[in-house]
Amino acid sequence: MAKRVLDVGQCGPDHAPIRRMIEGRFGAQVSQVDTSDAALAALRAGQFDLVLVNRKLDHDYTDGVDVIRRIKADAALAAVPCMLVSNYPEYQIEAVAAGAEPGFGKQELNQPATHERLAKFLVVPADQPS
Repeated sequence: MAKRVLDVGQCGPDHAPIRRMIEGRFGAQVSQVDTSDAALAALRAGQFDLVLVNRKLDHDYTDGVDVIRRIKADAALAAVPCMLVSNYPEYQIEAVAAGAEPGFGKQELNQPATHERLAKFLVVPADQPS
């Protein structure tokens, strides 16, 4: 079964290359939502292997670290890995302190370190059907 990624708060021009890279490199399915409430609803409705959260949600400029905090504060969702999508190291540090995995910036999308971070959650083990 393919892994599933929830992409939260990216604008269309930023979501497209993220989706293309994840689908092409990992064969994962990428779903997109615009708001923190939609993210929580999507997570409650289905199984996701990773959540990517924009630093500032495009739809309403909600702080992405606050979205991660909301996910991590919900006992039913807290175990779902989250990453912040931001080029700014200080926000990455804040996101990790809130419970996120180390994330990446849009400028780092095609860097080997980014692929390694994503692979931890998106590579299907050889002994599992894909």
